[in-house]
Amino acid sequence: MKKSCLAALISSLLCSTVIADQYFSPASNGYSQGNHGGIGLIQMPTARMNDAGAFSLNYQDSEEYRFWSASLMLFPWMETTFRYSDVRTQFYSDDPGFSGDQTYKDKGIDVKFKLWKESEFLPDLAVGFRDFGGTGLFESEFIAASKRLGPFDLHLGIGWGYLGRKGNITNPFCEIRDSYCERPGGFSGSGGKIDYQRFFKGPAALYGGIEYQTPWQPLRLKLEYDGNNYLQDYAGVLQQDSDFNIGAVYALNDSFDLNLNYQRGNTFGFGVNYKVDFNNLKQIKFDPAVKQIPDVPVASIDVLDKVQLRQDLYLNAGFVVNNYVLKADEIILKGSQIAYRDEDVAMNRVGRVLATHLPRSIKTYRVIIQAMDLPMVETVIDAEQFAKAARYESPEADVRTTYQRVEPAVDNQQWAVERNESGFGYTADVFWIQTFGNPESFYMYQGGLLLGGGYQFDTHFSLQTTVKVNVLTNFDDFNFKVDAQETGVPRVRTYVREYVSRSDVTMENLYGLWKDQVSENWYGQAYAGYLETMYGGIGGELLYKPIDTSLAIGLDVNYVRQRDYDSEVAFFDYKALTGHLSFYWTPQWLKDTMLTASFGQYLAKDKGVTLDFAKRFDSGIVVGAYAAITDMSSEEYGEGSFTKGFYLSIPFDLFSLKSAIGRGRIPWVPIARDGGQMLNRPVNLNGLTEARSPFMR
Repeated sequence: MKKSCLAALISSLLCSTVIADQYFSPASNGYSQGNHGGIGLIQMPTARMNDAGAFSLNYQDSEEYRFWSASLMLFPWMETTFRYSDVRTQFYSDDPGFSGDQTYKDKGIDVKFKLWKESEFLPDLAVGFRDFGGTGLFESEFIAASKRLGPFDLHLGIGWGYLGRKGNITNPFCEIRDSYCERPGGFSGSGGKIDYQRFFKGPAALYGGIEYQTPWQPLRLKLEYDGNNYLQDYAGVLQQDSDFNIGAVYALNDSFDLNLNYQRGNTFGFGVNYKVDFNNLKQIKFDPAVKQIPDVPVASIDVLDKVQLRQDLYLNAGFVVNNYVLKADEIILKGSQIAYRDEDVAMNRVGRVLATHLPRSIKTYRVIIQAMDLPMVETVIDAEQFAKAARYESPEADVRTTYQRVEPAVDNQQWAVERNESGFGYTADVFWIQTFGNPESFYMYQGGLLLGGGYQFDTHFSLQTTVKVNVLTNFDDFNFKVDAQETGVPRVRTYVREYVSRSDVTMENLYGLWKDQVSENWYGQAYAGYLETMYGGIGGELLYKPIDTSLAIGLDVNYVRQRDYDSEVAFFDYKALTGHLSFYWTPQWLKDTMLTASFGQYLAKDKGVTLDFAKRFDSGIVVGAYAAITDMSSEEYGEGSFTKGFYLSIPFDLFSLKSAIGRGRIPWVPIARDGGQMLNRPVNLNGLTEARSPFMR
């Protein structure tokens, strides 16, 4: 009997361990989010991290606070969280005419770094920083350790700032240096700066907890000991009847978690989390079947159906042929790829179509990709080797080894078609602009159509225009269109409310454009006219970008004048010379990332550098952040202290049932002031020449 009970107990523990492996393992997106966003217990963060690419959208609600957050595993060792906090006990402002009865909103950014990975005897170890920029309502630092024992995940940490207000231990850094015994108050500049001088200072507290994976797989239970005493909250003094918080997480499916918690012995809270993996995110595709190369090739070039070849290249390979040259032993095609953003997929399909239609006498396929009629890159395919690899004639067959990317060679070719380079063209696109945390409404938006048109005089010169048509918007709810803050700085961007709300149909731009490949690896452009929503003028850009390079260098110079927000064609008196020397670097030691540094003078005539960090995931989603550091003081700049922002670039084909190129960009700018503002040039040469060294694929 005893042996039977012991066996049942061991079996139960083993079963629980297997379940825990599934839900606690960092090889999944299984670790649950805390109330503030980011992997944690309830109020307290832990050392746990999901795989790189794990993304979570979170909403948490309790009596005093609402939290909207987004958490992303940028790298296996780095978690980032962006959060909006709604303080339900405080109003946005004291002026009802300005913000009505809207409650106070606060922005926050968190980051956590893994210091040590869990092993058989040692725990996960991490250090983190919560709400480290801005007004610091929840500003904290912590060091946490996490260890799993069967179905139990054990956590212990030490917190400073908001997480350490209980002060149940002596700050260990205070023992080393007296300056760590007291935590400075307030915040530097006009908010938005990282106050390093406060890190790990002042009272500290130990906190901890347990997360238990129940035998019922969807349910996990949490218990934590809180390190905060809630006597200094922005929402007011919060009564704490218990130092312990309890919670439960229920997994509806692989994407959605629901949670319920009971905090401080007197307050209920609930939330929902949506999870997705940016690396493995994909959509089922109903693309044409890949062409199978026949064992018996076409007998002669004389039977080639050129019309059918072009049609198959378009329908099966997404390649639009602009022109071609057919020689005795090679074919040269130039055109554009409109369906397959992965070059290996695109070249595999193009090669298969060509191998199906062409005889063995054609030894080489040369495929030239163009952008705005400029040759970008040539892919040279060894036809015989490609056919063998495509038919898997050997176990190690790989079509990628049968072609190489080289500088395009298009001069002195006898193209088959005499093309008329001039003519009219048009485009249509959608746009979506959004802002968060406004006084009138937390979320404001504007969406509609961008209708483009133009006339091309030749390959190099064209006239372009774009009309913006608002379809959905609540920007007309702005109470005060012109920003009232006076800093003595030229108002180069803070009239934005006037521009975006003046009319439902506006002329975004109207300009003449010249562009060309001025020499090998060098591209240039010049433009003049109404260049963007707020500025018109004249400018130019020069870019050095070798094929498949890790470094590209560009220089742009512009003389512009500010457009009148009450007129489509008039200008204000303000003029500025602006331009930047930019370096675009994809370092080998930091996989799938691009670092951009742009040095120069901005629209407000301040000088400095804009740094941009972009991370690409396997799905093609790109997440980026940027900041402009200039000689403008934080007092001159105003709220936020300096320009910064974040963006999400999403390939369109993640939402379509057929492969497609193109992207949508979702920006988030916490506060836009007048310092560190760049001109939005109508064409960016680094983007135009993307095919030469693909990053946004």
